[in-house]
Amino acid sequence: MKKLKLVMVGNGMAGVRTLEELRKIAPDLYEITVFGAEPYANYNRILLSPVLAGEQTVKDIMLNDVDWYEENDITLHLGKKIVKIDRVKRVVIADDGTTAEYDRLLLATGSNPFMLPVPGKDLKGVIAYRDIYDTNTMIEASQKHTHAVVIGGGLLGLEAANGLKLRGMVVTVVHLPGWLMERQLDPVAGKMLQKSLEDRGLKFLLEKNTKQIIGDADGQVQSLEFTDGLVIPTQLVVMAVGIRPNTELAESCGLHCNRGIVVSDTMQTFDPRIYSVGECVNHRGTVYGLVAPLFEMAKVCANHLANFGIGQYKGSVTSTKLKVTGIDLFSAGEFMGGEGTEEILLSDPIGGVYKRLVIKDDKLIGACLYGDTVDGSWYFKLLREAKSIAEIRDSLMFGESNTMRPGDVGHEGFTMAAAMPDTAEVCGCNGVCKGTIVKAIKEQGLFTIEDVRKHTKASASCGSCTGLVEQILMFTAGGDFSLSTKAKPMCGCTDHTHQEARDAIRAEKLVTIASAMEFLAWRTPNGCASCRPALNYYLISTWPHEAKDDPQSRFINERAHANIQKDGTFSVIPRMWGGQTTAKDLRRIADVVDKYAIPSVKVTGGQRIDLLGVKKEDLRNVWQDLGMPSGLAYAKGLRTVKTCVGSEWCRFGTQDSTLMGQQLERELCLMYAPHKVKIAVSGCPRNCAESGIKDVGVIGVDSGWEIYVGGNGGIKTEVAQFLCKLKTHEEVMEYSGAFLELYRSEGWYLERTVHYIARVGLEHVKKHVVEDAENRKALYARLQFALEGEPDPWHQPVEAMVDTRQFDPLTA
Repeated sequence: MKKLKLVMVGNGMAGVRTLEELRKIAPDLYEITVFGAEPYANYNRILLSPVLAGEQTVKDIMLNDVDWYEENDITLHLGKKIVKIDRVKRVVIADDGTTAEYDRLLLATGSNPFMLPVPGKDLKGVIAYRDIYDTNTMIEASQKHTHAVVIGGGLLGLEAANGLKLRGMVVTVVHLPGWLMERQLDPVAGKMLQKSLEDRGLKFLLEKNTKQIIGDADGQVQSLEFTDGLVIPTQLVVMAVGIRPNTELAESCGLHCNRGIVVSDTMQTFDPRIYSVGECVNHRGTVYGLVAPLFEMAKVCANHLANFGIGQYKGSVTSTKLKVTGIDLFSAGEFMGGEGTEEILLSDPIGGVYKRLVIKDDKLIGACLYGDTVDGSWYFKLLREAKSIAEIRDSLMFGESNTMRPGDVGHEGFTMAAAMPDTAEVCGCNGVCKGTIVKAIKEQGLFTIEDVRKHTKASASCGSCTGLVEQILMFTAGGDFSLSTKAKPMCGCTDHTHQEARDAIRAEKLVTIASAMEFLAWRTPNGCASCRPALNYYLISTWPHEAKDDPQSRFINERAHANIQKDGTFSVIPRMWGGQTTAKDLRRIADVVDKYAIPSVKVTGGQRIDLLGVKKEDLRNVWQDLGMPSGLAYAKGLRTVKTCVGSEWCRFGTQDSTLMGQQLERELCLMYAPHKVKIAVSGCPRNCAESGIKDVGVIGVDSGWEIYVGGNGGIKTEVAQFLCKLKTHEEVMEYSGAFLELYRSEGWYLERTVHYIARVGLEHVKKHVVEDAENRKALYARLQFALEGEPDPWHQPVEAMVDTRQFDPLTA
C-alpha cells in the first residue's frame, strides 16, 4: 500500500514527540518529511540554561540527533524555513526553494520571543533568549563584556541572569511587577527567591519600566534608561518578557488564528488535513507554554494521524515544578486564593522553606511551595482529582508520608518511591506514572536512568523528577541497580568499566599507566583525558608508595596546584586548619596580595580566604611567601573541614568542634580521592557548619558525636545519611578515616560519596566500617600508611614531582 505523505513544519519538542508517538502506533502509515528552521536536530529547549551556565553542552541536551531521523526513515531538512503553504496543491515551500507535497500537514511552529517596543531594541547587544543561537551569543558576550541587564523576572529571565553571572558578568534583573515569577509564586515566595538570588550576587530592580535602550556611536548598547529617569550601564540586554505563538505561516495560508492557531479537540485546524501542536496552538481559548500540555497534545494528534480517531484533548490542569538556579519551586491551581477560600501557611525564612495551601469546600485548589517541593506531585494529584481533604486536613501541610497510618504501604521508614501507588504521576512533563516506570524496569531489565528515559520518557524533559525516578529504579531493581554504571565503559579507548580497571590493577599489581593499558588491551596507546586521570588515581590509591604518580595525567588544577580561572589566571587558597587563622597568617596573606598585585580577595563558603587573579608565573613565589599549605585546595581530595566555634565560645555548643575539625584536617589534608571531599564539624545539633550536606559530617551532641556520610551541597543538594554515634575524638578520627578509605578504594573516579553510597548501599558501608571493628581498623591503618610521608606540593614541589617549568613565562 502506498504510504501517505506527512510533512511537519517545525522541529521542536512537541512536534517530534508527535512523530515518536505516531511511529509507535502506526510505523508504516506515512512517509515523513520534517523542516526545521534551526541548524540543529531536536533538542531540549528547557535545558538551554545549563548550557549557558557551562554545566552542559549542546550535545548533552539533544533529544533526537540526526541519526534518529535516519533510523526512523524520516527526511530531515535543517536550516530551512517554510515560507508558503499552498493548501490547494497541498505543497509547502521553503526559503531556499525546496518543496514537499503532503497528504497531512503538521504545524509545530512554536513561539517567538516578545521584544519590548522601546527605542534601541535593534541595537547590537540586545537579544532574546529562545534558542541555541541566543545562548551562544550570550556566552560570547560574557567573554567580551562585564555588565548585563536581563529584562524579565520570570523563570527564563532568572535562568539567563544566573548563567551570565556564572560566566563572570555583573547582572541586573529588571522586572515590572513587585515580585519575581508572579505567575508561579505568591509575593512571599517571590521575595524569598529574590533574597536567595541576591545572596548569590544577582542585582534586582523591581517595579521598573524601561523607557529606552541607549547605544554608542557604533550601534552597540551601552546603557538602559527607565521611565523614572534612572540610567544603568550595560553592554548586553537580554529580553525575557514572554513569548507569542508563531502564527505567521498559518495566517498567510488562510488558517483561522486567534492568539494562536485555533484547533479542535483532535488537534485539527479549520482545514482538516492540517494539524497543529505546541506553543503555537490556541485550544479552547488557552495557549500553553509548559511542556506537559504540549506532550498531551502530541499524543492525541498522533492518535488521529494514525486514523484511530478516539483521542480527545480537552485541555490541561497545569502545575509548575521548577528548579531556579538550584532553588526548588512548585505551584499549581489557584495558589493566590480568592473569595471563599482559606489558606494553610508554613513559613520558615531561616530554613528557606515556605508553603501555602489554598482550600475551598474541603478541597485543595491551589499550592505554592518554596524550598521543599517533595510533595508537589501529591498536592497536584489531590488538586486535579478534587478529592476531599477533610480527614487529612490537620496533617496536609506536612506531606503525604505524614498522612499515612500504621500499616499503610510506605509507613515507618520506606522510601518515597516505595510509598507511592503505581498510579501516582512521577514525570509531569511526559505524564508518566510510577507503574509505567516499574513495568519497564522489570520487563526490559533496565538498570540505568538513561535506559528509563529511553523507554518511558520519565525525566527526559525538565529533569526535576530525576531524583524520584532514581529512587524508583533503586527500589525496583534492587541489588541489580549497582550494575547501572558498571555496564558503561570508562571511555572510548576501552570496553572495560571503572570497576574492571580497578579489579585488574589490584589483582595483577599493576603500578604504572602503561602496564595497566597493556594488560587491559587499551585501544588507544596513550589513552585520553578521561581515562588517564582515572587510571592514575586507581594506581596510586591501590598501591601507595609503589605506584608512581603521573602529574601529566592529572587535571590542570592538580598540576598547577591552584584553581584556573576563566581568564587564565589562578586562584590560591591557603589552608586554615578548621577555618581558624591568626593575625600573623592574615598579615602574610595581605603582604602577598600587595606584593603580587592580586586583584581580588574573597572569603569562600568553606571558611577560607581565596586570592583570585594570580598569574601563573607568580604561583611558585606566592606559595613560598605564604608559607601555608594549600596544594590540594582544588584537587580531587580533601578541600576543607568547616567548623563552627563550638563549646569553646558558643553558649549552645556541646563539643569542641574547632579542635575536632583541626585534627581531622591536619590528618587528612594530603588525601587524594575519587572526587572532591568536604568535611564539616558542628558543635551542637543546631548544625551551623552545615554538617548535614557534607561528604563527612560530624555533629556534637551531649554524649559525644554523630557521624553522617554522603552529603552534597552542589547543584543537587543531598542530605547526608546517619552512620553512627561515637564518644571520643579518637573514634571520630578512626571511623571517618575508615569510611574515606573505603570510598577511596571502592569509589570510581569522579564519583562523589553520595553516588558511591547510592551504588553500594549504606548497609555495605556500615558492614565494613561500623559492624566489623577489625576491618575498620585495617581501613584506617591503610589510609594512614597511604598518607605517611606524602609530600605537600607547595612546601615540597620536588618531592611532589611538581613540574616547575610550567610556571616559566614563554619568551620569544
